[in-house]
Amino acid sequence: MRGRARAPLARAPPPLDYWLEEVVRPSKRWNTYKKYEQTARLYLKPGLGNQRLDRLRVAKVQSFLNQQVKDGQSLAMVHIMRMVLGAALTRATREELISVNVARLTTLPPAPAHKSKPWTADEARAFLRAARNEPLYPAFVLLMVYGLRSGEVLGLAWDDLDLDERVMQVSWQLQRIDGKLTRTRVKTDAGDRPLPVLPIIYEAFIELADRQMYAKRRAGANWDADWEEIGLVFTTRHGGPIEPRNLSRAFDRICVNAGLRRIRLHDLRHVTATLLKRLGMPPRDAAAIHGHAKISTTMEIYTDSDIEDHRTGLGKVADELFGTPES
Repeated sequence: MRGRARAPLARAPPPLDYWLEEVVRPSKRWNTYKKYEQTARLYLKPGLGNQRLDRLRVAKVQSFLNQQVKDGQSLAMVHIMRMVLGAALTRATREELISVNVARLTTLPPAPAHKSKPWTADEARAFLRAARNEPLYPAFVLLMVYGLRSGEVLGLAWDDLDLDERVMQVSWQLQRIDGKLTRTRVKTDAGDRPLPVLPIIYEAFIELADRQMYAKRRAGANWDADWEEIGLVFTTRHGGPIEPRNLSRAFDRICVNAGLRRIRLHDLRHVTATLLKRLGMPPRDAAAIHGHAKISTTMEIYTDSDIEDHRTGLGKVADELFGTPES
């Protein structure tokens, strides 16, 4: 008598896939997930994917990282590989699959630090003057004055604004997910924050509302066919969401036309933080404005210094020791 055939056991997903889909994807920003997924797919799986977790050794990972450097990968990219692998192995130790995170025991030369010199107040003012007649000028005001992320600006909806109380709620962001522009909640409690609507942006919001209403009226009775009503503050001329890359391209174009020193669009957050520091804003308040989950992130900017900071500080020392020179 034959026994009943047993159903095949379901195979567990590979550790990296499990970590990416069950740990990273639900808890991290989409861009972070995509960076981790690409790093795992392009580098970690081909190089280490056939290794059992409990047999992965420091020497194996060290050789893998060293070979990446020899093959011409940038040191910054190799540091990302180690960081992603280390994060996955940290999760494996928490789940008691392994006892040692071997990635943390490898060594690499320090990664080159990305140090961007933020615009001065004069450069920031020059940009805002150059952008004044641009359709996306209010978006640049939010980026420059409030230090919002570009996704937060493009994800802002009219429902997030209380123009009577002059308050806006930053709770959403616009991201490209699986090839589609999608409005998603910000990931942290600190990122979900109310901010005051200053007079300069209040007037810009009123102009934008009038412009959108005019576009709808101009389309006439059949405007549904020409206008995509999604409730966003910043839209294309047909009412659809704005591609974040197009906002960045507009920023670059204005910088070139105005002859301004080139910085990244994201560096405008650094500009805001630097100006807040120089105007005496307490770090905790600046962290709340920026939506930083950790005040240490803000402090990294607040503790940055440049030649003008040095000049001011040393000048105060000289004044204290020698007195202010007589005019």
